[in-house]
Amino acid sequence: MVLPMKIDHMQVTVKDINEVESFYDGLMEALGFDLKKKIKVYLAELDMNVIEYLDGSYDFGICSALKPFENDTVHRRKPGAIHHIAFRASSRTEVDRIYQKVLELGAEILDEPQIFPQHGPNYYAVFFNDPDGIKYEIVNNDDHY
Repeated sequence: MVLPMKIDHMQVTVKDINEVESFYDGLMEALGFDLKKKIKVYLAELDMNVIEYLDGSYDFGICSALKPFENDTVHRRKPGAIHHIAFRASSRTEVDRIYQKVLELGAEILDEPQIFPQHGPNYYAVFFNDPDGIKYEIVNNDDHY
């Protein structure tokens, strides 16, 4: 039997990497990333700044937009766009903890932590946008706190 492959890393393009770095530092730390393992590089051949948050299970990164696209509006329903990224929390209490952190970071809260019965009887989640309007979710699909 072939097991499904796991995600190795994700990178999200942001409008201004310098403006959102502190937001992502706070979010990634709340999600359990060790900021001492964060790397920042400039790839001259691509004219791209990259910040990567490294972890043994997967890495998450943000990268700078190409100059002609810096002022484009983010829309999750454009072809090729990420609709949203959901991070799995170990408990509902963890969802609530991260919710408090993203509030402190100034995230736009789309839906406060609650059960979303349309996704299942135990689907407890919070939905929010980063400063560029990229949608994220923190979810716990268990029936316990």
